Amino acid sequence: MATKLPDDLMLRPLGGEARELAEWLTTFHLASVVLDPYTNESAWVLKTAVRILEEFRGSHARVNFVVTADDADAKKFLGPLTEQFLVFTDPDRSFVKALELESLPAFVFVRVDGEAVATAEGWSPDSWEAVADAISDTTRWSPPTIPAPGDPVAFAGSPAAG
Repeated sequence: MATKLPDDLMLRPLGGEARELAEWLTTFHLASVVLDPYTNESAWVLKTAVRILEEFRGSHARVNFVVTADDADAKKFLGPLTEQFLVFTDPDRSFVKALELESLPAFVFVRVDGEAVATAEGWSPDSWEAVADAISDTTRWSPPTIPAPGDPVAFAGSPAAG
């Protein structure tokens, strides 16, 4: 089921000025991995998330991380990945709330029309594969292999509310 996100929902890139969601969607869809840096669950899926997002680099989806923390903690958690990916910070979890997420990590696909058309919560290879397939179908891009050797076993995730 798709969720229409408010156009005036603010997304703030790491070290930058917040802009409305509609401004981030003018040309590209968003393929977002939402992480809580204060939980083990988000750390467990980080390597897999990087692999999946790398597979979509070059597609018509803007690959990114959304970290439920301020800049300093997002940098501590992601380290050098902040130089490789677009990173949004969401310390008040407004993006998480708008998506009505219940657990993190999450994998979310938001089309340019502001519809969140696919979401996966926790780490379930089948549900993350469904999100990847939605991205691939929309962008006409080859989907990554999910799961792949080295990926973690399925787990439920931690509460998205923090």
